Amino acid sequence: MKIVSFELKGAQRFGVAREDGIVDLTDKVQAKSVREVLEQGALGQLGSMARDAAADHALDAVQLMSPVPVPGKIICVGVNYNHRNEEYKDGTAPPQYPSVFPRFPSTLVGHGRPLICPVPESTQLDYEGEIAIIIGKRGRRIALQDAESHIAGLTCMNEGTVRDWIRHGKFNVTQGKNFDESGAIGPWMVTADEFSGFDKLEVITRVNGEERQRDTTAHLMFSFAFLIHYISRWTTLEPGDVISTGTPTGAGVRFDPPRFLSEGDVVEVEVPGIGILRNPVKNG
Repeated sequence: MKIVSFELKGAQRFGVAREDGIVDLTDKVQAKSVREVLEQGALGQLGSMARDAAADHALDAVQLMSPVPVPGKIICVGVNYNHRNEEYKDGTAPPQYPSVFPRFPSTLVGHGRPLICPVPESTQLDYEGEIAIIIGKRGRRIALQDAESHIAGLTCMNEGTVRDWIRHGKFNVTQGKNFDESGAIGPWMVTADEFSGFDKLEVITRVNGEERQRDTTAHLMFSFAFLIHYISRWTTLEPGDVISTGTPTGAGVRFDPPRFLSEGDVVEVEVPGIGILRNPVKNG
């Protein structure tokens, strides 16, 4: 099931996306957003209501938003594909724990909306195609064997990065990861029951149709379950929270010379089984 948040005539709404359009469930359940649906444990209710209902809107008649427009937390994982650790060529062993950093909701736009290259500050906007986990139920100190039961679903993410700004601080990358509208997420959340497992999912990134990144979660150093287990040891995970699980090799900064994004480019992040997140780039 594809859970979607969207904007129609200036109002935020949500429902279930299908091939024939969107079943709008905003006024049919006791929740005002996907986050509230998750908090109420009511995903199954959405599926039951949408099963035999007619579509209300064509997909191209609405503006898609982040699947959870205002998550409580967005936690990103850096250097999680084992080839990425080798990419640094610093001779270090694989890390014992994941590297993590926060993003703010204002940094991520929905499918179809432009990514903003902040030209007054930088021309080094880069792409990072990732798979993002959306948390479905609250948990703290979640046991490893229970971790996957906390996944509501998965979505695509472009964890856009302003490269020169991640080097401003000695110990953090937060600045370069949090420019407004520098990344994207969507187009929808595919519920966890649609996947037989999470260890062989593929992520592909294209810029203007040219493939730049491709890898599978079989190469993750830290699995989805371990990330949930580890992160929940130091912060309570709540319904609607997002964990972005890392990007493969092939980001623009790794080319010689680097191939950063510029106005007019189009970035696609594809995860088979989820869909394609597509965004143009413009200066701002």
